[in-house]
Amino acid sequence: MNKEKKEEIELENENSAAENNKTAEENEEIKEENTASQNETEAESESKRDGIQIEISREELIEEVKEKDEKIEEMDAEIDDLLSRLQRLQADFVNYRKRSKREKSEMTTRGKVELCSSLLPVLDNFERALKAEENESDFYKGVEMIYNQLLKSFADEGIEEIIALGEEFNPEYHEAIMRVESDEFEEGTVTEIVQKGFILDDRVIRPAMVKVAG
Repeated sequence: MNKEKKEEIELENENSAAENNKTAEENEEIKEENTASQNETEAESESKRDGIQIEISREELIEEVKEKDEKIEEMDAEIDDLLSRLQRLQADFVNYRKRSKREKSEMTTRGKVELCSSLLPVLDNFERALKAEENESDFYKGVEMIYNQLLKSFADEGIEEIIALGEEFNPEYHEAIMRVESDEFEEGTVTEIVQKGFILDDRVIRPAMVKVAG
């Protein structure tokens, strides 16, 4: 009887130990499940935080790109304004150079015209002296030399004598002082030059005084 009781007690102890082991295993499983659940929760939380951070970073990036685009637009506008101002300055400079060149040319021409105009009476006097003096005299030769030098100086400055004799009368270059009968020249043709005329670059310094067949 004692032996059976002892075996029964041992069996109960074994069953109790088995139940304890089972309970321990169940507790371990529950613990593992809780740990896994906690890990999943933490992972989800971390994922959400990462998602929020990514969203924030994306918004910040978009805002930063927007600000840079605005700065680029401002810089483009400034560049366009500078280019426009530069083009205006270049145009003004080109116009200034053209105007300066034109004014310089006009001043040079005006100076030549004034100088020639002041010397024309001297030239006329030389011509009268040559007509009044004999060709072989020393005085004639001296006057002729000065006269030719004066004409050469005119030519060097671009001042030319107006061609008139035998030409059709042109009121822009000729000044008629008399109409004459002529068998040699057609009507309206210059028959004689009374006073020479001169021209500079199509600008009449003095028209030629002429007689015209009529």
